[in-house]
Amino acid sequence: MASAVLSPALSLRNVVALSGRFPLLAGIDLEVSVGETLLVEGPNGAGKTSLLRVCAGLVPVSSGEVRVLGVDPTRPRTRTGLRRKVGLLAHASHLYDDLNVRENIRFAVRAAGADVGRIDGACARLGLTGRLLRTPASKLSAGQRRRVALAVLVARAPELWLLDEPHAGLDASARTLLAELIAEASAGGATVVIASHEPELMAGLAGRSVTVTGGRVTAERRLGVPDPVASAAVAADAGDVGGAGDPDDLAVRFGTPVALVSADESVTHVA
Repeated sequence: MASAVLSPALSLRNVVALSGRFPLLAGIDLEVSVGETLLVEGPNGAGKTSLLRVCAGLVPVSSGEVRVLGVDPTRPRTRTGLRRKVGLLAHASHLYDDLNVRENIRFAVRAAGADVGRIDGACARLGLTGRLLRTPASKLSAGQRRRVALAVLVARAPELWLLDEPHAGLDASARTLLAELIAEASAGGATVVIASHEPELMAGLAGRSVTVTGGRVTAERRLGVPDPVASAAVAADAGDVGGAGDPDDLAVRFGTPVALVSADESVTHVA
């Protein structure tokens, strides 16, 4: 008996997405296999974030065809079912400042329809323990908020990870941990798409890279066999040399995983 052919995790065909009259994506074509880790490169404004948001069902498509885990994320009936399967680590924060760390994570995981039984393990993995779990989100540093975001993603264990500049604001140890988390997700069968303008930080993790320019894929290259150990070392070194510094001292606020939009087009916060 012939083996079944798996559908790609992501498939975009001539996809156009607009903000008013401005093209966020201008006829992009991309296919990502199930279990693949893909790096999306390109300068700021190239369309990397818009690509991830289209795949998460957060940006409407003007034309073209999108399939995420085999279904159309732009249709209310189908995107609701994707909420448990897709996790987006975004720039903007969706923490509720009047809730503490644990309450935020629990709310996020439950809103995404995921198993709350994984919360404790995820918190421990991200160093969110003791008094920190009871700290209101309003009192968290940027680096701590980023760790909360990652804890939500780990607790949710989605089939598709969409990571937008995931290293931003992380110190060396946190970058090493992030590399480990990505490698573990990939080893567990998850598909991972990472948008970054720092490709050196992804060395050894992604097996393929595409370059997005002007809302289109303009180049593609193979990166070899992923090596999570080497990637973790590179990420740590980049954190030391690049001057990321202590995230507690950073004034920038970073994003958290969000669920897909609900049927009434509102965003469901799951961070």
